[in-house]
Amino acid sequence: MGRPDLNRRQLLATAGGLAVAGSFGFAALGTGADALASSADTRVRYWNLFSGGDGSNMIAMLDAFRQANPGIDVKDSTLQWGNPFYTKLAMAAAGNRAPDLGVMHLGRVTGFSPGRLLDPWDVELLAEHGVRERDFNPSLWQRGVIDGKLYALPLDIHVQLCFYRKDVLKRAGLLGDDGRIVPVTSADEWFDVLKEAKKATRKGLQTIGLWVNDQNFQWWFFVAFYTQLGGTWFNADNTEVTFDTDRATQVLEFLRRHIAEGYADPGLGSVGAEQFINGAPFAWEGNWSVPVYAGAKLDYGAIPLPPVFGEQATHAESHAFVLPHRSGRGGAADDGAHRLAAYIVTHARQWAAGGHIPAHTPTLSTAAYKKLDPQSEYVSAMDHQATEPKVWFAGSTGILAQRVGPIVVSSTLGSARPDVVAGRMKGELAKLLAMKNPMDGRTAAQGGTAA
Repeated sequence: MGRPDLNRRQLLATAGGLAVAGSFGFAALGTGADALASSADTRVRYWNLFSGGDGSNMIAMLDAFRQANPGIDVKDSTLQWGNPFYTKLAMAAAGNRAPDLGVMHLGRVTGFSPGRLLDPWDVELLAEHGVRERDFNPSLWQRGVIDGKLYALPLDIHVQLCFYRKDVLKRAGLLGDDGRIVPVTSADEWFDVLKEAKKATRKGLQTIGLWVNDQNFQWWFFVAFYTQLGGTWFNADNTEVTFDTDRATQVLEFLRRHIAEGYADPGLGSVGAEQFINGAPFAWEGNWSVPVYAGAKLDYGAIPLPPVFGEQATHAESHAFVLPHRSGRGGAADDGAHRLAAYIVTHARQWAAGGHIPAHTPTLSTAAYKKLDPQSEYVSAMDHQATEPKVWFAGSTGILAQRVGPIVVSSTLGSARPDVVAGRMKGELAKLLAMKNPMDGRTAAQGGTAA
């Protein structure tokens, strides 16, 4: 996800990313300072929130762009991940001091006052640089469209995955002839798998790590399984809450069952990765953990979250390129911003080193991408995305997760009944629907989010 703290995971991720960078012929490391010393006529200022392994991969891609486009200086700046990044970007756009190009999580775009703090993309100019709508998943592309204009150009999707240890599952008889986990199509089948896996797990290790104490992960898991059940959030006009408490209760009971039946340990909620590395059979984590496990040289696989309620769906968010508002946008710098974003999107094999699924679908059919393991195993998630509703308070680190995530955790940990929690979630959704976006003073119903 590009979090700012460079911890053990990110050190491993950096190593994994650099190894793949070399295999694709990208420069291993570089610096935006080179742009300042260049004599090129055009300069593009670019803000992003990528650090750790993602930061290394992005630098490699920028260096490749510089080599291919010597007439364009790129001055890249990495800012603190999360709300501090969005606050600074909003202030810069409001004060006409914004960079030429920026990165946002796609779910946050609706709340960023498109048309005031963000400028729309020139789709004809993008097409000149090789980016066309037909080369993207239709649903993903439309998430960046507000009031008929493209405000966010998707770079990737990053998804929640079910990581599994092949060595443990083989002992448990849970690997198919293809060396992958046996198919799971219902909640009962999933818990049967956990039961058998637990028998083959070393003493002292939990069966599955699923961040039971973390409001973000629990919210992301809830979104995935609620979507599998066909659950909805609001009506088309964002004037009414359509949240189904019966379906929500099913999901909450499912999540709670992992602890109640002894497969997940609440005391190990923040060390799931370490448990997986040490031999735990399962971990539910984001795809950004791929470099961590690859760096540990595990015999493992990864699939989208299992379709325990029948329909395929796993939580997905996206990094996307945006044009922060600048008065009089245009000219060489604007063309350079379009060229840079298009280059990175269409040369995203390197980005896959961090586990992300490139948004540019032709990349997914290349021989180089198909050789990536386990990335090629979960690429189908592109067609089964479970996303948050398209409202101003949604998106990564958004108000929706902050308000509702802790409520989900209370059910998972057993401090509140699932049916009671479902009612509380619906109440919070109603409050959020009535709130005004601090960016523009409008409610979701007034926000103009028609695609």
